[in-house]
Amino acid sequence: MKTEWKKLLLFVAVFLIAYYIPLKHPRIQGAILEAFYMLQDYAQKHVLFCLVPAFFIAGGISVFISQASVMRYFGAQANKILSYGVASISGTILAVCSCTVLPLFAGIYRRGAGIGPATAFLYSGPAINVLAIILTARILGWELGLARALGAITFSIVIGLLMALFFRKEEAEKANAPVPEIEAEARPLWKTGLYFLSMVFILIFAAWGKPKESVGFWDAVYSVHWYLAGAFLIALILMLIAWFKKDEVKEWVSSTWTFAQMILPLLFGGVLVAGFLMGSPNSDTGLIPSRYIAYVVGGNSFFANFFSSVVGALMYFATLTEVPILQGLIGSGMGQGPALALLLAGPALSLPNMIVIRSIMGTKKTLVFIGLVVIMATFTGMLFGLIMGGV
Repeated sequence: MKTEWKKLLLFVAVFLIAYYIPLKHPRIQGAILEAFYMLQDYAQKHVLFCLVPAFFIAGGISVFISQASVMRYFGAQANKILSYGVASISGTILAVCSCTVLPLFAGIYRRGAGIGPATAFLYSGPAINVLAIILTARILGWELGLARALGAITFSIVIGLLMALFFRKEEAEKANAPVPEIEAEARPLWKTGLYFLSMVFILIFAAWGKPKESVGFWDAVYSVHWYLAGAFLIALILMLIAWFKKDEVKEWVSSTWTFAQMILPLLFGGVLVAGFLMGSPNSDTGLIPSRYIAYVVGGNSFFANFFSSVVGALMYFATLTEVPILQGLIGSGMGQGPALALLLAGPALSLPNMIVIRSIMGTKKTLVFIGLVVIMATFTGMLFGLIMGGV
C-alpha cells in the first residue's frame, strides 16, 4: 500500500509541474534547453570513454574477484591501515569524476567491502586527482592546491572512519560473519592482475583530457593517449583469448550490463535535473542564475562556506573543469575559504552521483555520507579562510 501511495504522489507531482510550469518564461526555456545540452555533453564526453570502461572494470570485480578476497582486504575484519590506506590514495591512480567512480564503488561494496573503506574509496576516487591538484596550485595558487591535497586525503580517511562508526552495528554483523575461504584461483594472480591493470589503463588514457592551461607531461601524454589506450585494449583482447574461457567472458559481459542498467538511467536523470537547476559550468542559463551564487560566496562567513559546499555538492564537475570555474568565481569576488569548500565537496559529489549512491547503499547511509562531506568542507573552508586572512 505504501508503494502505491508513493506512485500516486509522484503522478500528482508530475501533473502539477506539467500543469503550472511557465514554459513561456525565457529563464524556464533556457533551463530546459540547458538540461538537454548538459545531457548531450555528458553523453559525448564521458559515457564512452569514462563510464563504459568503468562498467567493465566493475563487471570484472563482480566476476573475477571473489567475495572472500574483497572481505579480506576491505571487509570489516580487514587490516584498517591497509584498507583505508589503499582506499584513500585510489584517486591518484584513477583520474575519474564523481559519476565514473560509481560502478567501481558498487562493485567492491556489493562484494562485501566494509562501509568505511568503501566510502573512503567513493570520496577519494574523484577528489584526489593529482593533475587537478597540480592545476589548482598553478592557476589558483599553491596555498589552495596544498590545502586541497591535504584536505582530500584527510577527508577520505575521516569520512570512512566516521561512516564505519555510525553504522558500527552493521559492521559488527559483518565482522562476526564467517569470512569465506579463498578458493583456488582459476588462473595465477598475476594474470588476473594484468587483466585489471589493462582495463584501468584503458580508462585512464581513453579519458585523458587536454587542460585549458598547458602542462608539459599532460600535453605529451594527450598527444598519444589514443595510441596508448588502443595498445592496452589489444593487450586486453589477447589476454581474454589466451587466459579466459568463453563462459567466463560471457559472465563478465553480463555482469557489466547489469551495472549499466542499474546506474545509467539514474545518472542521466540526475544530469538533466542538475542542468535544469544550475546549468552547465560555463553557462548562465540554469534556473538559478550564477551571479547569485557568486554574490553569496564572498568573504569567509559560515553561510558563504556552507552555501559553497552545498552548491558544489549538487553541481556536476567533469574532471578538471572545477579549476577554470573557480578561477572565474574568484575573479567575481569568491573568498578563499568558500573556494576550498567547493573544491572539497564539488568533485566528489554531484546530484546524479547522489541519486545512484542511494540506490546502492540506501537513503540513510547516503544522507550521512553527503552530510559529512558538506559539513567537513564547510568548516575546513572557514579555517582556510581564516588562515588566508578572510573575514
